[in-house]
Amino acid sequence: MIGLLLALLFLFTFGLIALYGAPYVPSRKSEIKDALVELYPLGRKDTLVDIGSGGGVVLRQASSLGAKAIGYELNPLLYGISKFLSRKDKKVSVHFADYWTAHLPDETTVVYVFSVMRDMKKIGRWVQNQANRIDKPIHLISFGFELGGKKADKNVGAYFLYIINPLQSDKAQV
Repeated sequence: MIGLLLALLFLFTFGLIALYGAPYVPSRKSEIKDALVELYPLGRKDTLVDIGSGGGVVLRQASSLGAKAIGYELNPLLYGISKFLSRKDKKVSVHFADYWTAHLPDETTVVYVFSVMRDMKKIGRWVQNQANRIDKPIHLISFGFELGGKKADKNVGAYFLYIINPLQSDKAQV
């Protein structure tokens, strides 16, 4: 009986989140490192924000490259796993939050996202608004999907890099 309840809770948590955003797909450390090194070489001056940070693999990889890493996760189970696995890393912070309602920290230099095609234009507009707000470029790394209507500045395999420059709202790039 307890096993059935846990299975239902698990399916409900992951299923509900997938209806709202992207499904959870574990990231591969080696591919992430290649993307973070080749697309945008992260370093100590950088702050990477992972929107939908899952188990925190991208956060810990960014930290290992010297960057501060901040994750937003809406799935309570994945949030807990990420917090636990990142607990000893002072450069990693994880927030149980919906990034659609959050503001990026002013020091953000890179945003990492894995999403679904239906949300990519909306994510592009959200990052554009954040770049406008903090008045500096944001490098957006997307895994798996391109921003609709915008050509990637660079790509490595299934990873796409977009440089989102701050503009006035009526001249948004996306």
